[in-house]
Amino acid sequence: MTASASAEIRNYTINFGPQHPAAHGVLRLVLELDGEVIERADPHIGLLHRGTEKLAETRTFLQSVPYMDRLDYMSMMQNEHAYCMAIERLLGLSVPERAQYIRVMFDEITRILNHLLWLGTHALDIGAMTVFLYAFREREDLMDVYEAVTGARMHAAYYRPGGVYRDLPDAMPQYQASKKKNESDLRRLNENRQGSVLDFIEDFSKRFFGYVDEYETLLTDNRIWKQRTVGIGVVEADRAKALGFTGPMLRGSGIVWDLRKMQPYAVYDKLDFEIPIGRTGDSYDRYLVRMEEMRQSNRLIQQCVAWLKADSAKGAGPVISENHKVAPPSREAMKSNMEELIHHFKLFTEGMHVPEGEVYAAVEHSKGEFGVYLISDGANKPYRLKLRAPGFSHLAGLDEMSRGHMIADVVAIIGTLDIVFGDIDR
Repeated sequence: MTASASAEIRNYTINFGPQHPAAHGVLRLVLELDGEVIERADPHIGLLHRGTEKLAETRTFLQSVPYMDRLDYMSMMQNEHAYCMAIERLLGLSVPERAQYIRVMFDEITRILNHLLWLGTHALDIGAMTVFLYAFREREDLMDVYEAVTGARMHAAYYRPGGVYRDLPDAMPQYQASKKKNESDLRRLNENRQGSVLDFIEDFSKRFFGYVDEYETLLTDNRIWKQRTVGIGVVEADRAKALGFTGPMLRGSGIVWDLRKMQPYAVYDKLDFEIPIGRTGDSYDRYLVRMEEMRQSNRLIQQCVAWLKADSAKGAGPVISENHKVAPPSREAMKSNMEELIHHFKLFTEGMHVPEGEVYAAVEHSKGEFGVYLISDGANKPYRLKLRAPGFSHLAGLDEMSRGHMIADVVAIIGTLDIVFGDIDR
């Protein structure tokens, strides 16, 4: 063969994203290829950087709570939980037991919301469309719970240092008559909305085990699903630890580590649940871990609902601290008592003063360990706030996980990482 006839083989570089539908709109992945095999993957991040940590230094402790929702915007209330825990530890503040159970219940509702979105989009990215529609059917019910309790479908701003904003409503909002819904449709849609929010959550939790079985029927033994996920993005247990993986990414590699068990917070030590772990550390194992996590979250929700219902029957306790230097007085007290009015005014203008010190508070977030490192100098706003985003470490492992795989497998690996850029870019 002459020199002119032989093709010159060389590595070439392509941009994967940010416009690729699997790249979440804000991930620029520079891939170095040998043919269609990946030699190197270089994630370029920062396209969603909004300076949350710096903004917190110019706002009171309370004003930064809504910023937490916008970090990992798929696990809203879990972000708030870590932030409120950090403030509570510096203040030495105890949270009422009812508020702790409400927090745990919403942490687990949020975990299910996150995993449903992950499942639907991960499957859609690698060619399975039906699961996406199934998962979003259930998300709609849980979004309605969010809206009934907090007034917002996503950015809840419901947790407060010292508890939660308000108790659970006595009635679940119902669908109203419209041109598109006739009487029989309305009756069917409102059938499980006749009672309180807790009744609706209880009804959902009874149905949800069956729904997870439906997703597994569609995917777990599906030949194409297994071809796309088995043996893809394998991470050995030691490498997972060395790379700083947490959550399902770590447990998928066979390491038993869950902050809810190892360093219990809120009331997790009073509840019964199990930690699913994988064996091979590939995308398929991580899929199985997250599916089982949804079932365990549902068990936790059922236990919380049972406790909250029993508490309501006895006469519901408080849901936020009685310390008015930290938590506002009731509206009634504020409008009938001068001292309470002053507390209210000072709290919402100047804000609370947190004692000097530094603290790290972490929660077992849907994606791993979400941590808040907070330094206070005794003022009414943080001196410094640093957030530990679980997805940041996972994205750092993308290069190692994708070497030797095809371009199509990068999509599966991005899916199995379950990354959201709100908390990576912060």
